[in-house]
Amino acid sequence: MSFELQDSGTYEDIVLQAKALIEDEPELVPNMANLSALLNLILKNINWVGFYTVQPDGNLLLGPFQGKPACIRIKAGRGVCGTALAEKKTLRVADVHAFPGHIACDSASRAEIVVPVMKDGKVYAVLDVDSPFEDRFTAEDEAFLEKIAALLAEKF
Repeated sequence: MSFELQDSGTYEDIVLQAKALIEDEPELVPNMANLSALLNLILKNINWVGFYTVQPDGNLLLGPFQGKPACIRIKAGRGVCGTALAEKKTLRVADVHAFPGHIACDSASRAEIVVPVMKDGKVYAVLDVDSPFEDRFTAEDEAFLEKIAALLAEKF
């Protein structure tokens, strides 16, 4: 399945809109809130989108999101989010139920993509997007979401 948008527009349009939403605001929470709301509005076939922030203990804490209630804390190296943090790389998982150590915050989720928000080689947060459809995310999605994460990384 290719990257699908709720409304018309291109990846470039959305990146520009995301940049405009956060460029004049230095605070992280409202920026993450607006980015997750924007992504929730434009992405089809997702059931959760949001951020987890890296805490002083090296683990993840739930940040702004759109969707059902979620796991509050995730240990580094655990589940898709914790593994993306530990490995400092984007993880695109076609079937989360086949992922070793998957954390089932929402049993309806089937596919997941997690993008580290990194600056100078350090992970500050992860962007997490879930879908109830297996194999929902593509390399095109990955490249787009990495651009969104890079915009946020500039704020750290």
